Amino acid sequence: MTGELPRPARRSWWLEEALEHDPGEPSPMLSRDTSADVVILGGGYTGMWTAYFLKERDPGVDVVILEQDICGGGPSGRNGGFVNAWWGYVDEIVELFGEERGLALCRAAERSVKDVGEFCERHDVDAWFALGGDVGIATSPAQRGRWQGTVGAARRYGVPDRAVALTPEKVGGHCRSPVFDGGMLYPDQATVQPARLARGLRRVLLEKGVRIHERTPLLRFARGRTTVSETPSGAVRAGRAVIALNAWAASWKAFRSRLAVRGSYIVATTPAPEKLADIGWTSDVALWNFRAAVNYLRTTPDGRIVFGTGGMQPGLARATGRGFDYDRRHVATVVAQLHRMFPSFRDVPLEAAWGGPIDVSGSHLPYFGTLAPGNVHFGHGYTGNGVGPCLLGGRILSGLALGIDDEFTRLPLVGHRPRRFPPEPLKSIGSYVANEAILRKDAAEDADLKPNALVEAVAKLPRRLGYNLGP
Repeated sequence: MTGELPRPARRSWWLEEALEHDPGEPSPMLSRDTSADVVILGGGYTGMWTAYFLKERDPGVDVVILEQDICGGGPSGRNGGFVNAWWGYVDEIVELFGEERGLALCRAAERSVKDVGEFCERHDVDAWFALGGDVGIATSPAQRGRWQGTVGAARRYGVPDRAVALTPEKVGGHCRSPVFDGGMLYPDQATVQPARLARGLRRVLLEKGVRIHERTPLLRFARGRTTVSETPSGAVRAGRAVIALNAWAASWKAFRSRLAVRGSYIVATTPAPEKLADIGWTSDVALWNFRAAVNYLRTTPDGRIVFGTGGMQPGLARATGRGFDYDRRHVATVVAQLHRMFPSFRDVPLEAAWGGPIDVSGSHLPYFGTLAPGNVHFGHGYTGNGVGPCLLGGRILSGLALGIDDEFTRLPLVGHRPRRFPPEPLKSIGSYVANEAILRKDAAEDADLKPNALVEAVAKLPRRLGYNLGP
């Protein structure tokens, strides 16, 4: 491998592969005024799962999705493909919502992992769903033992099999690296090819009669007894609306105080199955580490490593512009982390790199609710952990839109209000400074150095201010 960075992918390598595999039927942009029972703003996982469950619950409901790009063109088609539950946050969830409601939420999220696999099987969606579990690993001396709190919480709440401590030897049984130490196994986690899942979900919705208009940006949204969604070439009037915009919701006045935007960046190698065999990574297990700017990595059926790093912020990140898509500095950091873990992959060519914005809430959890006059519902704030929870979000939002009182609409994420972020310019400047400190702290620990005292203090400041972000 030379010092050159990999090419920028078109949105993501996942989406390139998925569209080449099956481009799907075209979904034309909206070209005239129309009406619907429910309009959904956003064609990512949350919007599409909401449409799916609306049609499952009421096949006769008329649903329109408006998407500014193509379905899966945002985070849903470019994430790492980890389908996770929330047992890793059980302590924080119980602290927020109490033991009974908190454990009910964790179980609902766990159910969603299997529901993704059942959806793929039921509808013949080849999204590479693999229930292989995932392993969190210490990749520096400073990270050793950081899993003990989670393992202890799982035991305390009667679910010891949801988070299992691993010795370095047992970690090596999953994958070997010169920097791997001990860690923790989440056995009931899965991976998918995220863009194949998004495009498969889109196909199923079209078969169910959902009207999808891609390449249709929203110009104006008006609330009222009838909502009006104006686009460049037409408008949708609907009695109910669902806002499912991920990071793009941060620009809306109703949400900007509780959402921040950060980036996540990924590189994919070319196929090298023989090198994966050399390091013993031959199962479907996914890996991650205990850095604050977490590394997350998994393999593909043809023998690639797909390696990402979360918590990156290109500049002040005040808007979800194209500057997020390929940030050279952060891509270089991801490549360096990949080669630090797996030196034998230094001579394996890199296929592509990509990135983009994610929606961040102060509690690290998504939240759902309803805006006046009571017929506009929303859900966002997944903070980089949305593949499984978005299905749960679709159940919640479909229930809210249909006025259903059930186990999903009674989950504590409905009506949850994460801590407000400071107003601009304090939010973007403060986030940038804290993010830079987090990255420097992680880099020092990777080199087995003690971080500068000021850097460490600034890195820990978000937590001290009540935000579940950073170390």
